[in-house]
Amino acid sequence: MSRLQPARGTADLMPAMMAAHRKVIDTARDAAGCYGFQEMATPIFEFAEVFSRPLGDSSDVVTKETYNFTDRGGETLTLRPENTAGVVRAMISNGLTQSLPLKFFYAGPMFRYERPQKGRMRQFHQIGIEYLGPRDGVADAEIIGCGARILDQLGVLDKCTLHLNSLGDTESRAAYREALVAFFRSHADDLSEDSRTRLGTNPLRILDSKDSGDREIIDGAPRLNAFLNDESKAHFDKVCQALDAASINWTFDPLLVRGLDYYCHTAFEFITDALGAQGTVLGGGRYDGLSEMLGGPPVAGVGWAAGVERLAMLVGDVTPAVPLVAVMAMDSADEAMAFALAETLRHAGISVDLPTGGNIGKRMKKADRSGVRFAAILGSDEIANGTVQLRDLGEGTQREIEMGELAVIIAARLAEGD
Repeated sequence: MSRLQPARGTADLMPAMMAAHRKVIDTARDAAGCYGFQEMATPIFEFAEVFSRPLGDSSDVVTKETYNFTDRGGETLTLRPENTAGVVRAMISNGLTQSLPLKFFYAGPMFRYERPQKGRMRQFHQIGIEYLGPRDGVADAEIIGCGARILDQLGVLDKCTLHLNSLGDTESRAAYREALVAFFRSHADDLSEDSRTRLGTNPLRILDSKDSGDREIIDGAPRLNAFLNDESKAHFDKVCQALDAASINWTFDPLLVRGLDYYCHTAFEFITDALGAQGTVLGGGRYDGLSEMLGGPPVAGVGWAAGVERLAMLVGDVTPAVPLVAVMAMDSADEAMAFALAETLRHAGISVDLPTGGNIGKRMKKADRSGVRFAAILGSDEIANGTVQLRDLGEGTQREIEMGELAVIIAARLAEGD
């Protein structure tokens, strides 16, 4: 192999991209903290049934997209394709069902074997929150509000539209499913192959089809809101009233669904067309049946996840942080003293680069190009006198100062700039 490349659907996160990822994750972490969500993490791989039970053996994720492997002990494991099931499993495993409500934030890599495309990878990254315990509509509104705040603080909320729907309770959804199956069976000959398969396994997922022929049929399909019972209508009304009271704009989307059995009531997505084709950047809903499906007690839950790659693309370029000071020795014999000075500045909380070797003029130009603000230059005379030449690369000025005062003077210069 003449050139080593990352595996298909994966990418190296070099400093500029990593800076964008960090901005998304750090902004989300801070905003979620304002809502009382605490950060946690689950293993990158789980026993396969953690995902196959709730997602279903017939779902696209399980049949086509999961990375499964058998370890040396004969256990079948799955790289996590999403994190909601893992978080609920962690609640059960750690005996936290008696400590409800629980609010969790997470960030990390997920894995799905799908066709790589813009903003979608086989190893991708998500942020997400899960609110475990409460069943009322205000909890749904709160996690939506948290998502909106994160998008706003990233500066991308105005590029997104919040789509909202109700999936109803089990009774409402069962009635709708029956009507939907009857409708699609009457059009089965005209459905795509994937939708005909879904008709027998997961008919609600047909509503997600992107096939143009399917879309024409779907336009005439029954709408779920026509099958909501009084309890389901009351729950959805409470969500809408809370969002309206907080001036969080939304639009009703009767075709927005979650096709898995444990989803109920609220479903939502923040959708944008700023990345080309219309796509979801943050989405979630209520999943009151998931804990029982994993073998735990009945615990209500609501949450969302967002793709870091797509959010980073919306945010745009982020400049990686560069050191504030470059400490340089005029001569290689003085590099040990330059290192000692760099360490002193670092202990004072100042970020420092220590370029060594080569022409000092070239090192100075490179530091200037990289965005370093100050150069601290040490020669034999300065070392003998206990001084250092401090050059402001932005202003082009230079003066000799006492070495022990360097950190204080740099801090003062920065304060002047503020």
